[in-house]
Amino acid sequence: MFKLAALSALVAGAAAFAPAQQGASSTALASAFENELGAQEPLGFYDPLGLLNDADEARFQRLRYVELKHGRIAQLAFLGNIVTRAGLHLPGNIDLAGNSFGSFPDGLAAISGPDAIPQSGLGQIVLFVGLLELFVMKDVTGEAEFAGDFRNGALDFGWDTFSEDTKLRKRAIELNNGRAAMMGILGL
Repeated sequence: MFKLAALSALVAGAAAFAPAQQGASSTALASAFENELGAQEPLGFYDPLGLLNDADEARFQRLRYVELKHGRIAQLAFLGNIVTRAGLHLPGNIDLAGNSFGSFPDGLAAISGPDAIPQSGLGQIVLFVGLLELFVMKDVTGEAEFAGDFRNGALDFGWDTFSEDTKLRKRAIELNNGRAAMMGILGL
């Protein structure tokens, strides 16, 4: 077993210094998205799975919407993990039996394992998220400026007062923070 592990490490180490094959890695259509928001240094346009090969603008906008949504969820999940692991929990009880929010474990152990919240509680969380997905977190008015714009004419917080450059910069920041949070929550 040790010999196999040593041989694997040797081959992996040698492969790290092998010259990389040079060639065109994107199609003409995928290169149409190289100047879109999110194609930033140091990677630039990065599509390792080829999801945008032969894609049109509608497919790109759908994938961008999904990336933003998952990034926002990951930011909430990461922050929730950090806060609860720091010992901060909601006050009061989570159920009528008198169990406090702090009596349940943090992270994945809160939804699986012997000390997890009851399955009916997990079902309520899934139902609430599903209702948000179906009725709230979408462009209901048709006034969205970009994929993921859920203001719906009600929430603004000064967005309309920003210049176009500031709006692009803030959208890029949100996109990168979401990407970082997706990687961060995988590590927790």
